[in-house]
Parts: sequence; C-alpha cells; structure tokens
Amino acid sequence: MHGMNPKRPPVQSDGLTLDVQEIFPTLQGEGPYVGWPAVFLRLGGCNLACEFCDTEFENFKEMSLEDVISEIEQKSNEQQKLIVITGGEPLRQNIVPLCTMLVAMGHHVQIETNGTIYRELPEGVDIICSPKVTNGKYHPVREDLLARIDAFKFIISEDDSAYRDVAEVGQSVHGTPVYVQPMDMHDKEQNARNTARAAELAQSQGYRLSLQIHKILGIP
Repeated sequence: MHGMNPKRPPVQSDGLTLDVQEIFPTLQGEGPYVGWPAVFLRLGGCNLACEFCDTEFENFKEMSLEDVISEIEQKSNEQQKLIVITGGEPLRQNIVPLCTMLVAMGHHVQIETNGTIYRELPEGVDIICSPKVTNGKYHPVREDLLARIDAFKFIISEDDSAYRDVAEVGQSVHGTPVYVQPMDMHDKEQNARNTARAAELAQSQGYRLSLQIHKILGIP
C-alpha cells in the first residue's frame, strides 16, 4: 500500500461481522512464533498510513463471525493451532468475540497491532506490538495496552532516521522482549543495509533479530 491506503477509524460494533481481507494457512514468518505453522486472518483497514507498508488490506469483504470461524477451521489442523490475526490494524474492529471463541476452541491466538487502539481481549491471546512513526516520531503506545503486550517488533531502516533505532515506548517498564526487523523496501541494496543495521542493533543492544522468512521462502 506504501502509505496510499485511506485511514480508517476504529469500528464500534458487536463483532458479529468483520471486514476480512483473506484467510490462509502458512508459516509465521516473523517475531516470537517464527516458523510455527499457522492460519492467518488478515482484516481490512488501518488507522495509520505508513509509507513503507507492503500489505494489501483494502480489498476486503464483510463476513459473518460464523463464516470466519468456519473458514479458519477448514484451513487449520492439529499442526496449525496458531491463529494470527493481523491487518491492517486488527484492533480497529471488535475482535473480542472472535478471540474468545478461538481460545475456547483450543487455538493459540496472536494479535499483531500498532499499539494505538485498545480492546479488552481474553486471556490466552498474545499481543505483538509493532509501533509506528507519524510526524517524525513514534506513535505512543496506549498505557492500558502496555501491560498486555508480549513482545515489541520494531521495523529498522538504515536510511530512514525515524526508523534507524529502537525508541523507548514503554517496553522497559515491563521488561517486554524487543525484536528488530529490517524494513522491506523492495530494493536489494536498501534491504541489505536495513538487515545489517538490524543485526547490529541486535548484537549491541541485546534485541532479537526477526527476518521475514515467509518472504525468503516465497510463501504467503
């Protein structure tokens, strides 16, 4: 999308319908569960418009919660009990009923969020926060969300000063693990510089390096 997507505000609803971009089985390619077989649920719309965003999430359709659950079940198995809910920004929509049902069904649920929206998610849901920069500085992570975050994932760029280092957004207060991930600029030389910078930060600061292995493998 490269910052061209419209900014969509949070949706107030009962969560019985969701705007869904796609549902697909794959391997989790980044962060704490890298390499795990998973089913991804990509929801439509985001409240930010990051210029480096490389994900399509505006070609969504409305689906009933029942149909979402049914499709997840069809595409999961005993080896794919990890359900990753991403976007866009998944917390823009009311995913509380969905998460509650998935946890009750025995799934391990992971949310990937930018940290600007809070919803009271059930226990058993892991929250991975990837903070974003707007107007030259990191968007603040909501105080009510900080205590629930299981890991932070910072996007790293050698050439973009706003993303060259890891900012303090509250991770130190709770001792939350930090992952650093090279920004994908769809340019071999730029990506090599970004990867080198992320690796340098991991070694010097004790962060964990996250590479997007799904792109390396050529899978969704």
